[in-house]
Amino acid sequence: MASPEPTVRRRKPESKDSSASETEQALKRVQTLSSDSDDTKKKTAVQKQPKSKKKKSKAAEEEDDYDGWNIALDIVRVVSFLFLASCGLSYLVSNGETFFWGMSNPPKYLTKAYYKELIRGPLYLTPSELALYDGTDPNLPIYLAINWTIYDVSSNPRTYGPGGSYHYFAGCDAARAYVTGCFAEDRSPDMRGVEEMYLPLDDPNVDKHWSRQDLRELKTKEREEALKKVHDGLKHWVDFFAKSDKYRRVGYVKMPKGWPGTEPRRPLCETAAKGRKVRKIPGAKEE
Repeated sequence: MASPEPTVRRRKPESKDSSASETEQALKRVQTLSSDSDDTKKKTAVQKQPKSKKKKSKAAEEEDDYDGWNIALDIVRVVSFLFLASCGLSYLVSNGETFFWGMSNPPKYLTKAYYKELIRGPLYLTPSELALYDGTDPNLPIYLAINWTIYDVSSNPRTYGPGGSYHYFAGCDAARAYVTGCFAEDRSPDMRGVEEMYLPLDDPNVDKHWSRQDLRELKTKEREEALKKVHDGLKHWVDFFAKSDKYRRVGYVKMPKGWPGTEPRRPLCETAAKGRKVRKIPGAKEE
């Protein structure tokens, strides 16, 4: 008798209803997640909304509080600061003279004339034109020149104006007088022969102690030293005016063509000539 064939179990196919139910469940889960995220966003938006409203309300309150009185107070603070800063700067610039810019001799960069001269450029005056600025005319400034450079000394009328101790220097180039000390006689820029005031006098009884060649070389050396003294003496005053904060440079003197050859050579003034001494004998003791 034949044995029965083994039976094979087949998996029961899923019904269409079960697959549809799973799809519906997945859609529900997706909808649930989306609804949850929407709720979360709404909650977050609701939570943030009051804060922004609060910030806006605070800003509005601050704007309301900042009224005209506060603006006026800020203006007073700024003006007060500028006033105190101006006083401090005036004290520093005037070296402690004033807090309110009322300096008797303000620096040249604080005067209107200084900036007018920068725009206008330097003046070029002849000696006759320069003579008009000697302080006798109250409507004109006081000018003096040294080594052909003109300076405005109007800030010191007691010294350079009429009756002043250095009025001789006003209205002219008196470079020679600065070295010789002869204010009235040497109101000229002609420096020819000024070195003689530093040269020793010739004396045959003294000069015989040198040979002719040695004496010639000695005189050459003495003249070189004398010329250097003249140069240094004039340079001292040239630098004094050039570096001064009180006196500003305004221009230059126009000398005639061919000057100084057009004028006679000036003799050494009496005061300068008195300072000359006899040449010292070699090895002699100083008296």
